[in-house]
Amino acid sequence: MADKKKKQRITVSIYGQQYTVVGEEPPAYVKDVAHIVDQKMREIKKVNPYLDTTRLAVLTAVNIVDDYMKLKQENEMLSEKVNKDKSSGGD
Repeated sequence: MADKKKKQRITVSIYGQQYTVVGEEPPAYVKDVAHIVDQKMREIKKVNPYLDTTRLAVLTAVNIVDDYMKLKQENEMLSEKVNKDKSSGGD
């Protein structure tokens, strides 16, 4: 049988609210993810103090996805460069 990861429950705090996250990732990883979301929300709130929590959460999601897409694009460009270098035999 294939190795199945066991689902775990972990409670994290994001922007003063407690959330129970169920998943297969290690608790330390889930806490790190929650911490990054919390930090990003606080960073955005500092610049936009009048945002309500819903708008703050959506704006945070947009910012995080923007970061993700830029990193993904950079990763793809680097992968293409590595593959090109390998196929041309360059150093």
